[in-house]
Amino acid sequence: MAKSSGQKLKILYIMDYLLRNTDEEHPASLAELTAYLEKQEISVRRKTLYDDIDTLRAFGMDIIMTNTGRNYGYYVASRDFELPELKLLVDSVQASKFITQKKTVSLIGKIEKLTSVHRAKALQGQVFVKNRIKTMNESIYYNVDELHGAIADRVKIRFKYFEFTPDKQRRFRRNGDWYVASPYALTWDDENYYLVAYDSDAGHIKHYRVDKMASISAIAEPRDGEDAFNATDMGAYTRSVFGMFAGEPETVLMRFENHLAGAVIDRLGQEVMTIPDGSDHFTVSARVVPSPQFFAWVFGFGAGAQILGPAGVREKMSAQLRAAAELYS
Repeated sequence: MAKSSGQKLKILYIMDYLLRNTDEEHPASLAELTAYLEKQEISVRRKTLYDDIDTLRAFGMDIIMTNTGRNYGYYVASRDFELPELKLLVDSVQASKFITQKKTVSLIGKIEKLTSVHRAKALQGQVFVKNRIKTMNESIYYNVDELHGAIADRVKIRFKYFEFTPDKQRRFRRNGDWYVASPYALTWDDENYYLVAYDSDAGHIKHYRVDKMASISAIAEPRDGEDAFNATDMGAYTRSVFGMFAGEPETVLMRFENHLAGAVIDRLGQEVMTIPDGSDHFTVSARVVPSPQFFAWVFGFGAGAQILGPAGVREKMSAQLRAAAELYS
């Protein structure tokens, strides 16, 4: 490296070294910085190091000098992400079924670079990726990018939609014919990513699993359904559609034992109205899609939960229970 070029890059090398190698427990001495720069074939004097560090401070880096005990030197005291925040990001990435195992490892490696190499070891200690249930669709990241572009451009998309057969092969719905929809939002539910879009033929909002979409492309046509989407409360929508199972929502009255209040609020939201019903129970009325997933949620509470109405929803619940019971009779 030419001497003049090295001097121009010197302050960048110093910044990179401090970010990657220092924290409160691991300051870097001037001797360590000098040795590192010399490996980059950059000559350095102690006074210029002081000046460079002051320049980085003026630039906004929180560089602290310490001389406590054996820990003498400089370290980066604060960063864009603190260690607890990075741990949350790592937890989220590895817990997500939506992110493939290969991409999980890659993303966690990038997250580790947001802190020092020493604190990155604390992140590595909580990484448990192997054998986690992950999506098999590696193209999902390009799908999301394509969908974001179409949403921003306010145009329609076309795509193919598939499901898996018992032998783990893709089987396209509609015999492989194209779906056409007007995309409006991406939402997360039960560890899966969904596109919320307007179906012009059906005349209402629908949703699609992003990892089950293929060959997505934008169409040079303005999207439809602006009024329908604006009238949709996305928070209420995702709460009402259990397992993102399609169907028409109904107002359902349910009765729960008091100890289930937390689980009910977690699912239906803080604003759900809970009405005492005797000393041991409460009732709630909520707009939900009475789907198999909804009935499974209610059944998961055993005798602690009961659908009170309407009668049609009670009969659907009863029919599903009878069908399941027959499998074990």
